[in-house]
Amino acid sequence: MKPIIITIGREFGSGGRLVAHRLSEVLHIPYYDREIIQAVAKQTGLSEQYIRTVDQRPTNSFIYDLYCAIQTPSIPDQVFIAQSKVIKEAAERGSCVIVGRCADYVLRDRDNLLRVFVTAPIDQRVRRAREVYQVEAANVEGYVIKQDKCRASYYNYFSTERWGDRSCYDLCVNSRIGIEQTVAVIQTAFQALQEEGTEKGAHSD
Repeated sequence: MKPIIITIGREFGSGGRLVAHRLSEVLHIPYYDREIIQAVAKQTGLSEQYIRTVDQRPTNSFIYDLYCAIQTPSIPDQVFIAQSKVIKEAAERGSCVIVGRCADYVLRDRDNLLRVFVTAPIDQRVRRAREVYQVEAANVEGYVIKQDKCRASYYNYFSTERWGDRSCYDLCVNSRIGIEQTVAVIQTAFQALQEEGTEKGAHSD
């Protein structure tokens, strides 16, 4: 069967990480998330905590652009380059699920890519942030929205596409239907792409 790479972009609190992890179990394929940070830390010598901070705090300010022009590549650029290398290596090994980190953009030239974006109603995301992620901010909804802005800022800085824009993805799923149901929808798309690749291979023979 043709290997398919699933990339998962997600709104904060949508359960996208849960979906990705469950997909790896159901499809029996590797799951990459924090493993990417660990690999980058080994390559760069930077701490995992620092890499997480860099991941979430890019900026498009004039001062930052000026800094990059003087000292290139910048630390965020180095981290992104290292992450991209790890992501491409993971994709070369076969079918897998990769969470976040612009993986859909990094792998955009591959023909075996399934780019997914997981969303959910704000009330469900706030509830998950409070009850599952144990977010204790005074304004949990504000915290959730801020996390989305950080993810959008990171993605929009390093790619030429827009985070969350449905035209940039093969499949957008609202997890309000349930985690297992969301997994089932993505699994169906995964299997359809695998079968398509198999049919093309058979016709070429």
